[in-house]
Amino acid sequence: MTSLLIRADANTRIGTGHVMRCLALAQAWQAEGGCALFLSQCDSAPLRHRVETAGVGFIPNDNPHPDPADLQKTLALLDELGASWLVLDGYHFDPTYQQAVRAAGHRLLVVDDTAHWPQYHADILLNQNINAEQLSYVCDADTRRLLGTRYVLLRPEFLAWRDWQHEVSHVARKVLVTLGGSDPDNVTLKVIQALQQVGVPELDAKIIVGPANPHLNTLCRAIESLNGHMQLLTTVTNMPELMAWADMAISAAGSTCWELAFMGLPSVLLLLAENQCAGAKELSKRGVALNLGWHGQVEPAQIAQVVTELSASVRTRTEMASQGQNFVDGDGIDRVLMRMCDRKIRLRRVREKDCGLLWEWANDLDVRKVSFSSEPIAWHQHLKWFNSKLHDPNCVFYIAVDEDETSIGQVRYDVNEDEAVISVSLDARFRGRRYGTTMIALASQKLYRTSQVKLIHSYIKPGNEASTRAFLKAGFEQAGTELVHGHPAMHLILPKQET
Repeated sequence: MTSLLIRADANTRIGTGHVMRCLALAQAWQAEGGCALFLSQCDSAPLRHRVETAGVGFIPNDNPHPDPADLQKTLALLDELGASWLVLDGYHFDPTYQQAVRAAGHRLLVVDDTAHWPQYHADILLNQNINAEQLSYVCDADTRRLLGTRYVLLRPEFLAWRDWQHEVSHVARKVLVTLGGSDPDNVTLKVIQALQQVGVPELDAKIIVGPANPHLNTLCRAIESLNGHMQLLTTVTNMPELMAWADMAISAAGSTCWELAFMGLPSVLLLLAENQCAGAKELSKRGVALNLGWHGQVEPAQIAQVVTELSASVRTRTEMASQGQNFVDGDGIDRVLMRMCDRKIRLRRVREKDCGLLWEWANDLDVRKVSFSSEPIAWHQHLKWFNSKLHDPNCVFYIAVDEDETSIGQVRYDVNEDEAVISVSLDARFRGRRYGTTMIALASQKLYRTSQVKLIHSYIKPGNEASTRAFLKAGFEQAGTELVHGHPAMHLILPKQET
């Protein structure tokens, strides 16, 4: 992978959301061995610091589009970097800007929310919102549309909580308030006033104030003058931990909604911008969140009443938590990168629901023939084995899927310090089509990027020519023969290439 250039801005008017979701993409790109760089007009020094602390480059852009200098600088930087892609995230990047980028021969990903332009010119159009498929997009004939919450861009700190299950308390007493990075209309103050009226004893609130919020002093004074346990938090870097702490949230209806859904945190939404209306309406319709509507038309007493009722309803909060995690599974960035890198498969972590599928694959007659133990595997044996592997920190276990989410095969590594043993099998429908080689190469590269492993071993039963070819084509080398469970085996190795 080469360079990724991101063109996104942040200020008190447009907020920080465009930069923050693109930061997730930048971090994922760099985790795969590429280099990511922001070209941005950003008023917030803390936000810029956050980007740079993540190891992502940042170049200031003081003359944003429609100033002609913006496009000139972007095109020049693309050429200088030899960038693979440009990402545009912002409502001011009009069709003329998009078309100029494509005409210059650069691959373009446009991140959008509203379908407000008459036509979009992009290699990929990404809208991660729950209502995206209901919008009418007119695009170039070759544009690939990635629409819906399957493509939500979550930052690495959230993905570390992939298996988190929120415990639904009998009464929701811990409330997280997050109303965007700038909140120019000071809706946070209205929510603080509302929390004073909530009829829940021992209510505990943590109120996040973004780095671009111009009302910090006012909010501090308000907190000091009010009764109750409320805490203002600024320049937050541990958002997943705060969401795990909370029983419910009061949030703006922007991109934070997808983080709340992923974490299974029931939420009450307030509309702070016009572009949030359709998504919030759909979230409410699907039972993911409660939508109170436009902030200027909601009084503190109304907010307090809804929070009080939701706090007391275990059933409603349980349903909201479950629905949210159904819509946002944490694989969104992997799906986007799969398209950007023109891969025919991607790897996802094995989950509990894969147990039956893996049992079927393991008992396939052809798989049993090339296994060192050819006897059929009983369900109870498989279930015990599967649960042990699922919870073993030294087991790295992937399912390979295509762009239609069809499961193709499995790759497993049993790790011992800086070495690992690989095991691979394919669904019968995908054999003989080079999927095995692709899976082995992709998974081994990922293991080397994300672990301390320096050597991978493969042991193949004599006569299994298909597996031998797949491993050799994936870069493995022959290393003699070994005994495995009392049977002779061809030994192949893949050393890590030191850079």
